[in-house]
Amino acid sequence: MLIDFFYTLRNGGVPVSIKEFLILLEALERRIVDCSFDDFYYLARLTLVKDEAHFDKFDRAFALYFKGIEAGFDEKAEIPLDWLIKRAMRELSPEDKARLEKFGYDKLLDRLKELLKEQKERHEGGNKWIGTGGTSPFGHGGYNPEGIRIGGESTHRRAIKVWEERSFRDYDASREIGTRNIKVALRRLRRFAREGAAEELALDDTIRATASNAGWLDLKMRPERRNHTKVLMLLDVGGSMDDHVQRTEELFSAARTEFKNMAFYYFHNCVYDHLWRSNSRRRNERFATWDVLHTYPPDTKLIFVGDATMSPYEILARGGAIDHHNEETGATWLHRFTQAFPSHLWLNPEPEHLWDYRQSIALIRQQMSNRMVPLTLEGLERGMRLLSK
Repeated sequence: MLIDFFYTLRNGGVPVSIKEFLILLEALERRIVDCSFDDFYYLARLTLVKDEAHFDKFDRAFALYFKGIEAGFDEKAEIPLDWLIKRAMRELSPEDKARLEKFGYDKLLDRLKELLKEQKERHEGGNKWIGTGGTSPFGHGGYNPEGIRIGGESTHRRAIKVWEERSFRDYDASREIGTRNIKVALRRLRRFAREGAAEELALDDTIRATASNAGWLDLKMRPERRNHTKVLMLLDVGGSMDDHVQRTEELFSAARTEFKNMAFYYFHNCVYDHLWRSNSRRRNERFATWDVLHTYPPDTKLIFVGDATMSPYEILARGGAIDHHNEETGATWLHRFTQAFPSHLWLNPEPEHLWDYRQSIALIRQQMSNRMVPLTLEGLERGMRLLSK
């Protein structure tokens, strides 16, 4: 019954072998674990995954294969809470949505402080309190043109603040490229130079020197020719970027292959006073943005990758960052980056025909001097020409 599970793992990029699969079956036959779904998960991961670098791939394949099966392990299974929340969500017409009032950033924060003092119980389907499924700007599962999401998952992507511990995963640099044309497009940026120790035979110079030396062999060496282009890539991760993970991973993997002098950092929605290299440790291993600005030389090619889809407050307001308080605006930091690295570009995975409907995209394009292109093959061609000037 688990043969399809084995192939799902293989298709998901987990290098599991038949021997490891047989070990799992033997462990189940000997009842190493109890009849618990969680115990089975840990047993399967222990026997089938050789390297913790594959844990994320294993989790995705596991979730895909066993989706919805948890209830079969619970004798007292109840209706999932998210089903009840969705059932309680109010159906609003476009006219109803248009009538809802926008409070503004400062008023929202002040109103939230008042509600936290006053509210004593849970609320559903309302328009005032912190709750679920209503039109209140506080809570989740409902609709409001601007709000602060507290718990739950994003539905309409209109929150200007998110009150929760958010977990992002790193982009996979080992992902197989769906098309080699991405690499071909990136190669327009390559600039070769010969630096370092003289390790490579210079054939033309050797022939010339030997001929000048009456036929006595005179070997000439030269440094190896290397791609000298320096790239700094800043990647938006989490939130609305979850819709673009595959293409972003393909780009990231191609860039890591093509540019040996490439550094990368993560940010969420917009750049502020810190960046990070690992999403699992982003709370305790941060890099000051000032340090990043002064680490790399001005001839470095700066590439932002993000959908630029966020609340305008996240770009224009102090404290507008969705998950922390920023002392300086995102626009200020973007200006610093574009001044420090004159050769810069923003790659946007959102379809270009939607850009005119996103106020935040217009603001980012303005900050980037309109140097924004879509994350398509044609867009990459345009972008590499801009960076090559």
